[in-house]
Amino acid sequence: MESLAHLEALCEMLYTSQDSAERARAESTLKCFSMNPDYISQCQYILDNALTPYALILASSSLLKQVMEHSLSLQLRLDIRNYVVTYLASRGPELQNFVVGSLIQLLCRVTKFGWFDDDRFREIVNESTNFLSQGSSGHYSIGLKILNQLVSEMNQPNAGISLTIHRKVACSFRDQSLFQIFQISLTSLHQLKSDEDMQVSVLRELTLSLSLKCLSFDFVGTSVDESSEEFGTVQIPSSWKSVLQDPSTLQIFFDYYNITEPPLSKEALECLVRLASVRRSLFTDDPARCQFLSHLMKGTKEILQTGQGLADHDNYHEFCRLLGRFKVNYQLSELLSVEIYTEWIHLVAQFTTKSLQSWQWASNSVYYLLGLWSRLVTSVPYLKGDTPSLLDETVPKITEDFITSRFSSVQGGFSDDISDNPLDNVELLQDQLECFPYLCRFQYETSSIYIIKIMEPILQAYTERARLPAQGDADELSVIEGQIAWIVHIVAAILKVRQSTGCSTESQELIDAELAARVLQLINITDSGLHSQRYGELSKQRLDRAILTFFQNFRKSYVGDLAMHSSKLYSRLSELLGIHDHLVLLNIIVGKIATNLKCYTECEEVIDHTLSLFLELASGYMTGKLLLKLDSIKFIIAHHTRENFAFLEDNRCSRSRTTFYYTLGYLIFMEDSPVKFKSSMEPLLQVMIGLETTPDAAFRSNAVKYAFIGLMRDLRGIAMATNSRRTYGLLFDWLYPAHMPLLLKAISHWADVPQVCFCYPNADDLFHFK
Repeated sequence: MESLAHLEALCEMLYTSQDSAERARAESTLKCFSMNPDYISQCQYILDNALTPYALILASSSLLKQVMEHSLSLQLRLDIRNYVVTYLASRGPELQNFVVGSLIQLLCRVTKFGWFDDDRFREIVNESTNFLSQGSSGHYSIGLKILNQLVSEMNQPNAGISLTIHRKVACSFRDQSLFQIFQISLTSLHQLKSDEDMQVSVLRELTLSLSLKCLSFDFVGTSVDESSEEFGTVQIPSSWKSVLQDPSTLQIFFDYYNITEPPLSKEALECLVRLASVRRSLFTDDPARCQFLSHLMKGTKEILQTGQGLADHDNYHEFCRLLGRFKVNYQLSELLSVEIYTEWIHLVAQFTTKSLQSWQWASNSVYYLLGLWSRLVTSVPYLKGDTPSLLDETVPKITEDFITSRFSSVQGGFSDDISDNPLDNVELLQDQLECFPYLCRFQYETSSIYIIKIMEPILQAYTERARLPAQGDADELSVIEGQIAWIVHIVAAILKVRQSTGCSTESQELIDAELAARVLQLINITDSGLHSQRYGELSKQRLDRAILTFFQNFRKSYVGDLAMHSSKLYSRLSELLGIHDHLVLLNIIVGKIATNLKCYTECEEVIDHTLSLFLELASGYMTGKLLLKLDSIKFIIAHHTRENFAFLEDNRCSRSRTTFYYTLGYLIFMEDSPVKFKSSMEPLLQVMIGLETTPDAAFRSNAVKYAFIGLMRDLRGIAMATNSRRTYGLLFDWLYPAHMPLLLKAISHWADVPQVCFCYPNADDLFHFK
């Protein structure tokens, strides 16, 4: 007994001591229980006789490590399994939850590892049902916990088992036991539905969790990224069909959503999301599928009417996901065939409108609603029959509300945290604008008239502010810039989907021209007058990034390699702005690129975005050729100095300058001209000469050191752009041996500067940094 008491004291020290040295000593003393198979019987002794939960958890976790890390005999593993089942049945209800959880994990892990070794391991489901039938809530809870843990174990790989074996076990478990477990969860949900006992909430939670785990099982071994909220079609086996077609299966989850509070109600919705995603082929006939869909629509219609539970943000988000699944898994014609479609679509439209108006509350949930509407409108051209979809009357209002909500978000104000403001968060912005353009193009003329109607007064106000002698209300100007940034992003997104939707009709191209013309007019204003003093303002930077995004999307649709030369867009732009072809438009884009690189000296986001656009243009076969015709490009190639491009002077933008020179290298080497190459390298030559003539006393200064590092980055960018032995040779012959003394001098002065390596013919490694 003394030794057991001492062991219990060590266990308590291991799990509760605040002294790391004490914990380390206890761990060193107790590790034998998990490392030596001879101690398995000692673990059983501890479980039978110890009084403290810390000793019990030590014994359980030690047995788990023994199972995973040692090749125990089949009989020994069966003995451990049988012992744990008996132990949980006799003592489980009186143990702490974390001890029960550890023992159940041990039981399920032994089961998985021995699944193919002996049929007795597969009896665990039937043994769990014995816990459910014993009458006490404690045993009922343990039975549900075993099944929950078992499904989780079978669904996820383990360190001690290969992926191949894991999938074989998971498939066997899916075929033999998973359906039975799902049926147990449904039976338990029905039994617990009307019970008002205080402990029922815990059992309901375990039962809903079990249903969700069954429906979330990786049925075909194509598990998706767990960090993502999205998943594909749920590949329910055909043997489940009768249960899923039973109306009570869907209804029980709607019922639980109504009778439970968060977070249980959210789990009920999660189950419904997965049921709404069941594969189409599970339903062998259209009436069965239509009945299933009708039940889903009826349940969601009731929630939309009552607003039940939607005041909770998690419920709200999950409900939006549920609505989003309707068009992922069902055809528009199937939705139209449901009797309550008219009422349902109007309720969804009202819900979407309220969600857009409550932009602070629903900003992360709107994505699923817009996804639903975008899929609905893109299905209209394929719709047969005379039944009205009612989208003509609902979608324009949603489009307008989205734009209004974006304006409200600017006026309401976000914090400066980039995670809060979509204009600063590329991924969040992409989510919000991914689906919206399809709604605009559904009734493009109506949408464009609305966009222009709200755009022109703002542009007028922005133009007038540029002419003022003083800035005035800076906050008001920031709001105007934020609103224009949203409009520009929206126009850019509309142009982006032109290629994917095949919207090449003349009428749509003319509307594209009308919208693009407003943005192009804006560019003449953003860098003139008062606005030329605002490059340090966050709202101005957001606006310029929006303009760059517009140029990127406009280029893909109407400039260069994939553009349509006969497009009606340029004829309309010629009438509006005098822009009659690609070359004139490119000159405008390059002008904005040059302005950004000249005026932004500290904002890395704008500089990097600008250089990204510059590189896209230079690396396109046709756009690269067109760029070389522009005087502005010829000037940049000949005058790439710090005086013209101030960001080259800022050490924080050192990586950006490599991209800048990589792009210049693309343009320089596009034409095989040694004379052009040497003249374009003149600015770098002057930097080299300046460093070579620096006296030794001044050479060790940080200013000279950073100038040399910058030069190496510039040359590496040029080297990365070499595209043949000839162009590589031009650079190599220009650099060596005339300027080798400078390189050797720098290396001798600064041991920590980037070293120059010669890895010919790999141009990418010509200038390699430590």
